[in-house]
Amino acid sequence: MSRGGVLSDALQGCAVVIAVDRRSGELTAALERHGAQVRQAAALTIVPHIDDTALLARTRELIVDPPDIVVVTTGVGFRGWIDAALEAGLDEELTAALADARFVARGPKARGAIQQAGFVADWVAESETSSDLGDYLIAQGVRGRRIVVQHHGAGADGLDEAFAAAGADVVSLTVYRWGPPADPEAVRRTVRQVADGEVDAVLFTSAPGAAQWLIEAADAGVLADIRRRSVAGRMLLAAVGPVTAAPLADAGLMTLTAERGRLGSLVRLVVGYFGGPGGRTAPRLRTAAGVLQLRSGGAVLDGRFVPLSRAGVSLLGALFDAAGDVVSRAQLLDVLPRSSGDDHAVEMAVARVREAIGAGVIKTVIKRGYRLDLEEDA
Repeated sequence: MSRGGVLSDALQGCAVVIAVDRRSGELTAALERHGAQVRQAAALTIVPHIDDTALLARTRELIVDPPDIVVVTTGVGFRGWIDAALEAGLDEELTAALADARFVARGPKARGAIQQAGFVADWVAESETSSDLGDYLIAQGVRGRRIVVQHHGAGADGLDEAFAAAGADVVSLTVYRWGPPADPEAVRRTVRQVADGEVDAVLFTSAPGAAQWLIEAADAGVLADIRRRSVAGRMLLAAVGPVTAAPLADAGLMTLTAERGRLGSLVRLVVGYFGGPGGRTAPRLRTAAGVLQLRSGGAVLDGRFVPLSRAGVSLLGALFDAAGDVVSRAQLLDVLPRSSGDDHAVEMAVARVREAIGAGVIKTVIKRGYRLDLEEDA
């Protein structure tokens, strides 16, 4: 680690929106160490049930009559249950009651929470879906078995009903629930910024949060613009796992998924996308002056970040999207924010971009407009 905690410049010039509530501070710090400018705008917040009398009543029931199987659907929920027992002075009794139980996890984060509490997961649903978890246990046989099911904040997932129908004695626990965003205006503002090209990436860690974010984008009338930017690759939508990514994919948005379902893996995905040498990376063009990539805060030319004004980014973005084709002055005038409405505004914007990144990137096509001077042209 160098320069006071900075790990790399991979995300310099990138604006990243964290659309999550849980561990947002940890994500922010990790991204900032790679040069990102982070905006927090959780579409939903987690409302804990630590003081919920019903939760503690069921905990006491399980201490008296221990379960045979413990189904853990979320890491944060299971940790919340253990914390609630600790707050009530029931932690040692609960640990003893669960000592002989069989633990089944809906994904790696749930397994991690089980291990953190001192237990071992007998089976993990690699698909991270409740349906696969339920199918597995029912196929194993649950008749006459006492099963405790820790639910996620989105509410019913069908597990209680499926296990009960298969003859199990089901104890249902909901440790937290989803609540409204802490700052609704921040969410509305960031979805518009994503659509306008002022954001490079949006990160999600829960399917309900992703679904609510899509609702906010649709209500703002910008979902089509966001879809267009995601498909073009100019804006990254990154999810911590396939379940989280599902609402985004269903809406036709191009989404990349972290490989291991961890926040660290999610950060590496974003860093690799914008700073990696190849593979799943942001679009890039090889110009006569070097490899060019775009950021909401400027451009990266041969690995060197060049800050640009909003007008400069918009103009260069239009040329970048044309991939070497000519873009007329009228078309460039349309993308310039707050332009005066004449060709002189375009000429001035081009001059400023050339001054910042060098003369070998934008080529003037007499009487037609401008285009990027790509290497193959030479």
